[in-house]
Amino acid sequence: MKVLGLILAGEKGKGLGKLTAKRASAAVPIGGKYRAIDFTLSNMVRAGIKKVGVLTQYNPRSLMDHLGSGREWDLDRKRGGLYILQPYVSESDQYWYRGTADAIYQNMTLLRRGSEDYVLIGSGDHIFSFDFNALYDYHMTSMADITVMTKSIEGYDPKLYGVVKTNDEGRIVKFEEKPPNPDGDKISLGMYFVNKKMLMDLLYTAASNGGYDFVNEIIVANLDMLRIMSYEFTGYWRNAKKSVSEYKKINMDMLNREVSRELFYQNGKIFTKLKDLAPPKITSTGSVKNSIVADGSIISGKVEDSVVFRNVEIRSGAVVKDSIILENSVIEEGAKLNNCILDKNVTIRSERVYKGYDEPLIFEKWQIM
Repeated sequence: MKVLGLILAGEKGKGLGKLTAKRASAAVPIGGKYRAIDFTLSNMVRAGIKKVGVLTQYNPRSLMDHLGSGREWDLDRKRGGLYILQPYVSESDQYWYRGTADAIYQNMTLLRRGSEDYVLIGSGDHIFSFDFNALYDYHMTSMADITVMTKSIEGYDPKLYGVVKTNDEGRIVKFEEKPPNPDGDKISLGMYFVNKKMLMDLLYTAASNGGYDFVNEIIVANLDMLRIMSYEFTGYWRNAKKSVSEYKKINMDMLNREVSRELFYQNGKIFTKLKDLAPPKITSTGSVKNSIVADGSIISGKVEDSVVFRNVEIRSGAVVKDSIILENSVIEEGAKLNNCILDKNVTIRSERVYKGYDEPLIFEKWQIM
């Protein structure tokens, strides 16, 4: 089975506030050394997809720098490989992507010229690990036209997600985007598996009618005419772009051994951009408890229940609790942080004390506090 992977990675992720001021939500750092897009991209590669298009738009520099040629995902190849698909100006079109369906439609050439039979569409800011071969099998055995990955609504705020209602055989009979009063027991995970030729026909129809949104124009508009099935995913899944609290929860969840085992070992590796750094170092004055400490970091202070990214320096007497410290940041002697998120290259001066309360306290890139 030949499958084309498409990853929607053009959103800012307004819920993340300062964290997406200079990067797309798909590029937000996760879990010590990863970016959000690594999870969907690695899932696709492990399932045998050799051609992946990443549709970018908002502030793509950080994302493009991370993906490079796709070498870490074995996508630097002569046939297939990694395609960065940005909006562009042509003689006939001068539009930014006006929606998810429009983003795919504007890159119809990739679909038309490829030899793939199916298309797997996903989002670049969803954190999960899954073997998509199970999705392929379900799509075939259920004789679906389109298969949507879903998950039980329990534990999620339905006002932030698409809510799905199914009949007894798993066919989707109702799909509402962020309803105030949901009529369904599942949320959509934004993963869609569909025959390529059918997708192209649906996109042409939507475009001719002025439709730009994938959910409304492709899924909802065709619920009665097409057999659109729900594949229920039961593992760990979170959406990194929803809010700062959600972003922090994802990172802290990775301190849980069961979640970490599922994400990074159970279905295979999550690949990411490699950096030539020494292993983390904990000096004689340093201590680490229930935390992730990434390569290149030097810990001379105290770290508890935190995620420390690459090349971070926490000096003697400093205390970091319940916090996320991104790359190249420095916490000087005697400083104390609790419930904080430091973006890259932040310096916290000696003896300073910062604490977040209801929400984590966020420090932007290059701040010296």
